[in-house]
Amino acid sequence: METISHLGRTTAYAEADRGGDRPSLLFVHGSGASNAVWKSQHRLADRFPVAALDLSGHGESDDIDASPGYTTLDAYADDVLAVAEETDAQVLVGNSLGGAVVMHLLLERGYAPDAVVLTGTGARLGVLEDLLQWLESDFERALAFLHEDGRLFHDPDPQIRELSIERMRETGQDVTHRDFLTCHRFDIRDRLGAIDVPVLAIYGEHDRLTPPWYHEFIVENVADGTLVEVDDAAHLAMLERPDAFNDAVATFLDSRV
Repeated sequence: METISHLGRTTAYAEADRGGDRPSLLFVHGSGASNAVWKSQHRLADRFPVAALDLSGHGESDDIDASPGYTTLDAYADDVLAVAEETDAQVLVGNSLGGAVVMHLLLERGYAPDAVVLTGTGARLGVLEDLLQWLESDFERALAFLHEDGRLFHDPDPQIRELSIERMRETGQDVTHRDFLTCHRFDIRDRLGAIDVPVLAIYGEHDRLTPPWYHEFIVENVADGTLVEVDDAAHLAMLERPDAFNDAVATFLDSRV
């Protein structure tokens, strides 16, 4: 893991570069996760230099003192911007909360990468009230709910499912709850038209957390949007069907950058 210090904290990130001469990619994980959720995307490093960061309070990155919502989202955007500048990232890839962070950077910071990939995300990310309550008062019940079929995964290898649960436990209840509340308060539906970089929206066929129409709405409202479905996958398509996911990203970037 590499680290960069900024704004009084340290942000960690993993890099993979096997001589790729295409634009460099920076991957941004979702709620309660870490850079490890992108482990299968390191396979792209033969063509695209890859970096994947741990947002503040996740993995090996320092935490922040921030209230859920805009303040947290803006702090996470600082993390991404610091790593993007350090790694010369030209394409941002965001999953779920990570997608919200990417869109926040485009709209609030004037950041203009060559393209972005948004997966398992939406312009609004409302969270079920029951899930928010369980995240606050019954973390194990929340983890069980999220790992039922059609949510984070459709039909994963049991080992992948258990690793996902363990990573959320490592992130911890407080940070994961903060993440989901930040998602719940995110809503840029009326601002999507201002996003003028090429956007690929990838969704898992069976994703019930951020269903297909979330991604359709993004593509219909940005200036240059492309929609791709990944069969036999749910919210974490990049883990569940990595070859299909990677092929979609590479094909899109070959056509745009």
